[in-house]
Amino acid sequence: MFGRRFGIDDVAQQVVGGVLLSAPFVVTEEVWTLASSMSWVQTGLVVALTLGIGYGALFQAEDRNTKREEDVGGVPARYLSLLVVAYGAVATLTFLLDAPDAFEATMATTVKAIAIGAIFSVVGAATADSVF
Repeated sequence: MFGRRFGIDDVAQQVVGGVLLSAPFVVTEEVWTLASSMSWVQTGLVVALTLGIGYGALFQAEDRNTKREEDVGGVPARYLSLLVVAYGAVATLTFLLDAPDAFEATMATTVKAIAIGAIFSVVGAATADSVF
């Protein structure tokens, strides 16, 4: 498992896990209420939390060696993929389900809601990538 190359099957697992865990939060009014009251500092901290959870889940909990991973500009490709999937899954669901209009949200609130949803998406994506 540790010598296995990162591939499209890993991305597919991340997508399934990321969508599965984040979907309920995209349509939950409480998330949009929280997002509307969050400051940009809080949003930045949420993003930092998501980055930390993703890295920890991939490389600490799974005990992967980051030096063995393929990288893009010095950042492990698996980690970059995880972040793109986590934020991308939430953003896609957000607009696909028309959540900003349903919750009468501004673009700023939408960005903050996506950041909140990404916390859960990154957990699902990293878990699916590590387990399967």
